[in-house]
Amino acid sequence: MNTADRLQSVQEYYFSKKLREVRGLMDAGRPIINMGIGSPDLAPSPKVLEALRESLTDPMAHQYQSYQGLPELRRAFADFYGEKFGVPLDPATQVLPLMGSKEGIMHISMAFLNPGDQVLLPNPGYPTYGSVTRLVGAEPIAYGLEREKGWFPDLVALAREDLSKVKLMWVGYPHMPTGATASRAQLGKLVEFARERDILLVNDNPYSFVLGREPLSLLAIPGAMDCCLELNSLSKTFNMAGWRVGMVLGNAAHIQAVLQVKSNMDSGMFYGIQKGATAALQSGADWFDALDMVYSRRRDLMFRLADTLDCSYDRDAVGMFLWAKLPKGTEDSEAFVDSVLYEKDLFIAPGTIFGSRGEGYIRFSLCVKEEKIMEAIKRF
Repeated sequence: MNTADRLQSVQEYYFSKKLREVRGLMDAGRPIINMGIGSPDLAPSPKVLEALRESLTDPMAHQYQSYQGLPELRRAFADFYGEKFGVPLDPATQVLPLMGSKEGIMHISMAFLNPGDQVLLPNPGYPTYGSVTRLVGAEPIAYGLEREKGWFPDLVALAREDLSKVKLMWVGYPHMPTGATASRAQLGKLVEFARERDILLVNDNPYSFVLGREPLSLLAIPGAMDCCLELNSLSKTFNMAGWRVGMVLGNAAHIQAVLQVKSNMDSGMFYGIQKGATAALQSGADWFDALDMVYSRRRDLMFRLADTLDCSYDRDAVGMFLWAKLPKGTEDSEAFVDSVLYEKDLFIAPGTIFGSRGEGYIRFSLCVKEEKIMEAIKRF
């Protein structure tokens, strides 16, 4: 049986392949320290776990759930955005829970893109934007990001390009993988750029509350509701990556379009996960302070490791990664990563998996316990 032509446009996800190799080394007895992937190793709040446990005896727990999620979960999302970002949302029409924001990337693309449409996506950036674009038959158009410009797009240069076929533009601030942030003024320029060209602008925003000092939402910018969507996730902020719960937010017409796709793709999120997510979104300041305390200590140690490797980096970057430039005279990210893996039993992500502009960089994950980071430092 021949596979669909669309599979020719994508490859197996890098981490899917590389982690098989890493697991093989571990099975062979190698003491691998995995700093490659951002999978939180911390537990959710006890209140979240208790909400899940209590939900299991509810008569509703094991039935099909609403495609739009529980009303109390949508209300919790809306309250969270109102409190943390100053964005008022109607939970009935402007909030749609998702089984993780990665699902949302596919749903949004299927809802708004036709074959032949063009999509602007960041380089470096999350590789799923490009793979999903190709899977739905659209054409990815990468816009380059540079360290010297704060990893923010050159909108003046971009405006000189032929954008007549561009239907959608992906951004993500705080930025992954670099940890760069965008100011309110910069987000305003993005909204203006999209509105003038009738482009749907989508901000992927899961890192605002990991070492972030001034969380911002694209939807807080005047006029953004007309032309923007925002994705968010509980994976990083609440240590719930494996629970697969996130959200897409925007105006009622855009959310309804995404719902048309989503309602044909699943039969609702598990009741207990929704109850746990509702509890997580109601967390107080102590939760965020404790999370930042852990990641701050880890980041300080990761700075020491990067210094040991003679890498340069931005100490003000946010999120759960450290994006570092390779030592002078070293240019090949993947060769550097492989040498460290096989010589020092340490796995780091090469910058090239995030696009051609990632060449010359590596990414460390902070989802590693302090003693493991110390052990990695000692190996050098």
